[in-house]
Amino acid sequence: MPIEPLPNTGGELIYAIGDIHGRLDLLDDLICRIRADIEARHSDAEPLLVFLGDYIDRGPASRQVIDRLISLQAEFRMLAVKGNHEEALLRFLEDPEAGPAWVQHGGADTLASYGVSLAANSDASTWQATRDALLQRMPPEHAEFFNGLAPYHCIGDYLFVHAGVRPRVRLEDQSAHDLMWIRQAFLQDPRPSDRVVVHGHTPTQQAHLGRWRIGVDTGAYATGVLTAVRLVDDQQEILDTRAGTWNAHGPRIA
Repeated sequence: MPIEPLPNTGGELIYAIGDIHGRLDLLDDLICRIRADIEARHSDAEPLLVFLGDYIDRGPASRQVIDRLISLQAEFRMLAVKGNHEEALLRFLEDPEAGPAWVQHGGADTLASYGVSLAANSDASTWQATRDALLQRMPPEHAEFFNGLAPYHCIGDYLFVHAGVRPRVRLEDQSAHDLMWIRQAFLQDPRPSDRVVVHGHTPTQQAHLGRWRIGVDTGAYATGVLTAVRLVDDQQEILDTRAGTWNAHGPRIA
């Protein structure tokens, strides 16, 4: 059988960054590493940063992470996809009754970062007041950022999405829920898509660099490890920051 060509970015220099979850410290350190990596490469290609969702919840600085992502747009070309945690926030803003489910999965940390406290015993009217307080404290540019998040982006032979895809379903027919929430059906398929899927959502001890998927969620909020993958032409390389220490693992396809 003929050997399939390696996936290619079509000349783009891409840094795809995994789930941040309110860890501004790790984001700032990783961006410094990326800047140094860009400078060391002496490339004519203008870098593109792709963020893979779950910017908020669980970590201590969700609001500050959104501030930083917005400010980075003045320095870099950027794309950002919607994660399930951003979806949960937007659902709460539309329907306060979604508050308990969101808070159970880290939303309380996001509320705290915006200066909104939770009552010990919350009924429907309390959740309404909490939602209203969040809306009042959220800067308009933050609301614009959340509402502008895309379900996925395609660049060259790569598909960038938060969670993954439903195997053997055309991209245009994928459900938004699967793109933000799918796990085992995607992870266990040997070739879920004709494109290489770059995703977060499922934390692992080490990034996964495979032939048909690249997973870069290393559980930053709990582990102190935030990971990116550099993609350029047919090369792939993992970059991560580990509580201030930069690790680079050579390009490989498993």
